[in-house]
Amino acid sequence: MSENSERAFPANFLFGAATAAFQIEGAAFEDGRRASIWDAFSREPGAVIHADNGDVACDHYHLYRDDVALMKRMGLQTYRFSTSWSRVRPDGGDLNPKGVDFYSRLVDELLEADILPWLTLYHWDLPQALQERGGWTVRETADRFTEYALDMHDALGDRVNVWTTLNEPWCSSFLSYAAGIHAPGHYSDAEGMLAAHHLLLGHGQTVRELRARDSSLNLGITLNLTVADPADANDPADIDAARRIDGQFNRWFLDPIFRGAYPSDIMADFRRVDAAAADALQAAILPGDLEAISTAIDTLGVNYYHGELVSGHAPVVPPPVGEAPTDRPGRSPFPASDGIFWHERGLPRTPMNWEVQPEGLTRLLTRVWREYAQPAEVTLYVTENGAAYDDELVVDAGEPRVHDAERVEFVRDHLAAILDAQDAGVDVRGYFYWSLLDNFEWAWGYEKRFGIVRVDYDTQVRTVKDSGREYSRIIAARALAPHAVPAS
Repeated sequence: MSENSERAFPANFLFGAATAAFQIEGAAFEDGRRASIWDAFSREPGAVIHADNGDVACDHYHLYRDDVALMKRMGLQTYRFSTSWSRVRPDGGDLNPKGVDFYSRLVDELLEADILPWLTLYHWDLPQALQERGGWTVRETADRFTEYALDMHDALGDRVNVWTTLNEPWCSSFLSYAAGIHAPGHYSDAEGMLAAHHLLLGHGQTVRELRARDSSLNLGITLNLTVADPADANDPADIDAARRIDGQFNRWFLDPIFRGAYPSDIMADFRRVDAAAADALQAAILPGDLEAISTAIDTLGVNYYHGELVSGHAPVVPPPVGEAPTDRPGRSPFPASDGIFWHERGLPRTPMNWEVQPEGLTRLLTRVWREYAQPAEVTLYVTENGAAYDDELVVDAGEPRVHDAERVEFVRDHLAAILDAQDAGVDVRGYFYWSLLDNFEWAWGYEKRFGIVRVDYDTQVRTVKDSGREYSRIIAARALAPHAVPAS
């Protein structure tokens, strides 16, 4: 199709934006909320850049009505948000009515604005009290998660139809328990493997219980996925490196959900590098677990930020790395990462040092659709995609503006990549930009800004960036218009 042609989105395509409770709500210890693992982790020396924390963040807890009104003005059709386990069942214990009431009011506000609530039950804010009893490394946490999920359905099931169990379990297992980069900041391959299994078990149990309650619910999970390319497609060592990254990042979660089994090649890799950890994992997988994990879902959310170019050979010039912003020690989040090296391929990079690779999204969606979603009759959505850039607030003709041209192109290019996937036959039904607001970016604190809306953290003033304005134009037109031709 010509680059000068307008490209329309299907009538059933949803445009939205996403956030997470800990990253925007603030009110960390108000109305009965108690500490999550991120409240605890952010107070560990060196864990978060500038010692930032989520105590106030974007103060969405108090400003949610204004934020919903802003979403409506921007034309968003759906809003993906998470509920805070630490607010709803503080310390993992009894239900907190004030915490539940906040989400009830938020849902009502969204519905009044004609914005579809897209609820995620877990976006990494495990109650610290449960972590002190073992966190996701123990089976009890999966059971407590299911109880919390059912409480949320009791409160919101009459108004919320779309339920996502987990956001990015790779991050809340391997990045958190094996690599030490995210809360709780542990360095154990065995813990990473156990956490991954119990997260998936909590997902499966929750889907099964919610399905039994109401067969009309749209139930799913959101995974962060990547495209792992070998640096040399003809080199066996490079091919094996790509296999292992794909297996540990993608298939470790896709296979049990869709096929009822962990990938046998990665199981063998884990055993090769750490037999004791593999034994611990095997002992934790009880009869019936994989049947629960593979309970049928309706929707798979795909989060995509960048791909990986990997090799079995060290590069002459190592590519920049952007995952660990502090001096806190880090390890590989991939237990079987021995002999794997990342290579540079000359793509633009964001200030997170992440490559900008829109065509990777097309390939990822096509692969996931054909190998997993289509055979299972599961619908795909891109539930996160975004970029951090070094935005600056300026005043133009008396109006505050953020001219984030790079993010404008990022949004346009990735929406075009989705259209390319649709042209290839992929049934992808929506796009959620990450993030609606600048926010607490985990170990990066407030150093990196991903939002299409700028937040002044001192005044809490919101300013829609040029990227947000462009996204609004695309939503209103339901089409990706060609770039304007410069005047000669």
